[in-house]
Formats: sequence, C-alpha cells, structure tokens
Amino acid sequence: MASGCRVAAPTEPKASAALPAAFATTPQGPSAVAATTAGGALPTPPADTLSAGALPWRQFFADPALAALIDTALQQNLDLRIAVQRVEAARANYLARRGALLPTVSAVGSAGADRYGRYTLNGVGNFDTNLSPNIEGGQRIPDPLTPDFFIGLRSSWEIDVWGKLKSRRKAAYLRVLASEQGRNFVTTNVVAEVARLYYELLTYDNQLAVLQRNVALQQKALGVMRIQKQAGRATELAVQQFQAQTLRTESLAYETRQRITETEASLNQLLGRYPQPIARGAALPQQTLPARLSAGLPSAALLRRPDVRQAELDLQAARADVDAARAAFLPSLTLTPYVGFNAFRSNMLFDPSSLAFGAVAGLAGPILNRAQLKADQRTAVAANLETYYLYQKTLQTGFREVVTGLKGLENFRAAAALRQQEVDLLTKGVATANDLYVAGYASYLEVITAQRSVLEAELSLAEARQSQLLQSVDLYRALGGGWQQP
Repeated sequence: MASGCRVAAPTEPKASAALPAAFATTPQGPSAVAATTAGGALPTPPADTLSAGALPWRQFFADPALAALIDTALQQNLDLRIAVQRVEAARANYLARRGALLPTVSAVGSAGADRYGRYTLNGVGNFDTNLSPNIEGGQRIPDPLTPDFFIGLRSSWEIDVWGKLKSRRKAAYLRVLASEQGRNFVTTNVVAEVARLYYELLTYDNQLAVLQRNVALQQKALGVMRIQKQAGRATELAVQQFQAQTLRTESLAYETRQRITETEASLNQLLGRYPQPIARGAALPQQTLPARLSAGLPSAALLRRPDVRQAELDLQAARADVDAARAAFLPSLTLTPYVGFNAFRSNMLFDPSSLAFGAVAGLAGPILNRAQLKADQRTAVAANLETYYLYQKTLQTGFREVVTGLKGLENFRAAAALRQQEVDLLTKGVATANDLYVAGYASYLEVITAQRSVLEAELSLAEARQSQLLQSVDLYRALGGGWQQP
C-alpha cells in the first residue's frame, strides 16, 4: 500500500530570462549596428516610476464625443457581457468546489418490496424468524413479498486528509480571479478599439475634406484651362489631363465615403447597437493626447496589464491542480452516517421503535490500475507547464508592445511634423506653379504634378496624425490602461 501511494514529483519548468529593469528602446541606424558589432552596451533610458497606464481613460481621452462612445461601449458591448458570464461560470465552479469540503445531507423517503429466494440468507432468515416464539403480530415479516420503508436523512462526507479538496477549491478560486482579470482585459481592448475606430473615422473625415477641397480647386483650374484653350493658349491634351485628374480625385472621395460608412458600422457594432450616425468631436488636427507618456518600471507596468495578471493567476491555479492530482493517489476517508425510520410495515414506520441510525467510515485508496489517475496527473503537469510558458510569453509580449509603442510614438510625432512641413512647401509650390504657368515659364504638366503632390502629401499627413494617435492608444493599452474605473 505504501508503494502504491508513492507519486513522483512534477517536472519543474526551465528558468526563463529575467525581466529587464527598464524599457530600453533600441537605437536605429548605423550607430546601433556599430555598437552591437563592437560589443558595446546599448543605452538604457532612466526608469520612470510613473506610468501612463495608471491614468483612467477619462483623463487620457479628453474628447467628450469619444468619452461618450466609450461609455456606451462599456455598457452595451457584447464581448464584455460574454466576459461577465464567464466570471459567473467561474464563480459557480468555485461554489461547487467549496461545497465538496462540506458533508452532503439528503432527505430520503423510499419504499420497496423484495421476494427472496428460499435458499438465500434473507429467505431462510425471514422464514425462521416468523416461526420464532419470540415474535408476534406486527413483528412477523410479510411473505412472499417483503416491503421496506425508510424515511430519514443520509449523509456522505469525504474528510480532506491530504488537502486534495482544498487544492481544488484553491484552483477554482484563482480561476474566479483570473476570469475577472479576463473581463478587465476585454474592457481594455474595448476602450482601445473604440478609440482606434474613432480616430480612423476622424482621419477619413479629414481626408474627405481634403479631397473635396482639391476637387473644387481642380474644377476651377479645369475651367481656367478650357478658357485658355478657347483663347489658343492651351491644347485639348491639357484640358484632358486636368479633367482626368479631377475625375480621379472625385473617385478617391467616393472611396473615402465608403470607408467612413464601414468604419461607422464597425464602431456601432462595437457599441452594441445597429448602424446610426456617429457624433464627432474636434477634427483630427485638433485632437490632443497627453504630451508625455511614461512607461514606468517594467515590474510594475506589466503587472498592471490584466492579461499578465490573468496569466499569473492561471499559473497558480494550474499548480493547485497538480497538487490535487498528486493527492488523488492517496487513500480517501469517507463517512456515511444516516438516521431515520425504517420498517417493513407502513403502519409501524413512525413508531419510536422503528428509529434507526448508523455510520460507516471507509478508507479507500488506489492500488492496481491507476491509469486514470496517472493520466490526470500528467495532464495537470502538462497544463501547469503550458500556463507557465504562456505567462512568460505574455510578459514578453507586453514588454515588446511597450518598447515598440514608446519608440513608435517618438517616430510618428517626428514624421507628422515633417509631413506638415512638406504640405506647407507643396502648397506654396502649387501657387508658384500656377504663377509660372500664367507667365509662360512652366508647363501644364508641372501644374498637374504640383497639385497631385500636395494632394498626396495632405492625405499622407492625415495618415501620419492618425498613426500618432493610434500609437498613443496602443501604448496606453500596452501599459494596462483602460480598465480602471474613471
């Protein structure tokens, strides 16, 4: 029996790389290659103890229209409602695991009848009992059918000697906490997704305004070109080129309108409602976010992320499952007491002399054919290792997202500033090209090229501003922001 209860210790996972002390941003360009080749250390920025992820989303998103959309999403989003039900399911499982530690008591009322064979212990015993001079009247056993009536209480209680049931209860409780962190993770993603779609919508609005303004300018230029053709200063080819450019810009405007429709539909679905107009706040160029987004210490910033917390709690629950699987190999002690009225005549059932009670204590442990228990243990160990690696992967993913977000925010800010300068120069170039064309020092192709260049630059500037805003949203989400109550 002692050898049958022995259980091998579970395999421990290999140690993973330690979490860096700060979010180091890798330099780019020839200097980084030279430093790496020479074996030099890459610079690490000083650690900031404060993190933008600690800001409630109402402070991070200052646009009232966006705040109203996020409020609606947090109340009506279907993914959030599904996540809430997962929490309820985890709580129900914890309730069941907690109840397994307590005795079960059942009220029992039963009635039956048996015909015993003549050559059985009960058959011979009933026959001899009825012939005994010590019994009389209602004590005689009915024959050939012997009734059996019972009304009372029966109980069963497994004494948790080895902590198996407590380990299962602990695992269930940890999964309740993990499911709540999973709900917070869904909340974070919903907030970030609403902001992302909102900024995309503002970007398309900005691009549509740019296209419409350029259509008006190009139509005006087309009219001038037609007048110059009538005056003999321009050819039909020039008119056709200007008209083709106007038609292309108009087609881009219709494509942008379709993107606006698709984005509004996606945003409405995220808000848990059917398509309807989306209220906008400030235009894209006037949108602002916190000027400086600090990441804080990785050890604190990453633990603020709900997915990291969820992975950590799942890991602890998996370890408790391993403990329960190991304890299942040990003998279990079960008590089965009962008390009630028992009789073979219904009219004597509630007689005080029919009161019966008893208790049985049983100790049972697996000795042979423990294949199912071994399989359960191996499954629990594998699940424990899997959750450990998932936890490490979640940490690495979070660290990568924060580092990418910090560097991306810096780069996109610089890109947007440079593209703004490009738009300013190309806008001046359009005016210069028109003046030169009127003076006869430039061709109509140069005017068309200048107009097309400024249009593409303005559309690109809108995309750069969008990328800057989206990078801020992604960094806020990566730092675990969005699930805190405002």
